[in-house]
Amino acid sequence: MDPSRTTTALPEGRYSRRSDAEADRRLRIAAVVCGVLFLGVVAWLGASYILRESVMSGSVPAFEAVSDHEMQLQLSVRKEAGTAGVCTVRSMAADKAVVGQYDFPVPAEGSTWSQVVTLRTTARGVTAELLGCTPRR
Repeated sequence: MDPSRTTTALPEGRYSRRSDAEADRRLRIAAVVCGVLFLGVVAWLGASYILRESVMSGSVPAFEAVSDHEMQLQLSVRKEAGTAGVCTVRSMAADKAVVGQYDFPVPAEGSTWSQVVTLRTTARGVTAELLGCTPRR
């Protein structure tokens, strides 16, 4: 190769003529658009969770296995006055197998409801958990 024939000019049409500043600007715009979309999705999910929880929520503060086929539990529900619904409770055995599950109806009267309920099981349950409460529309 002859050193006198080397040229510093780039071949025509092979490389982009865009400057680095323009590429950085486009990258920043894309990052801002993605960030705004992400924040919008997070806000929408948070708002839907809060609104869903404000209609009806419950807890199981106490439970006891009274036999190999029955579990008694305290079911407490906070809700909007006049809203009826159901709360799903399940019980699991020591080996983590589900031994009982039931949808307990919640009456529309009042803004709170608390009652001791009996959950029938197929084997001795060692835990009782509330899966969730759903208002009736």
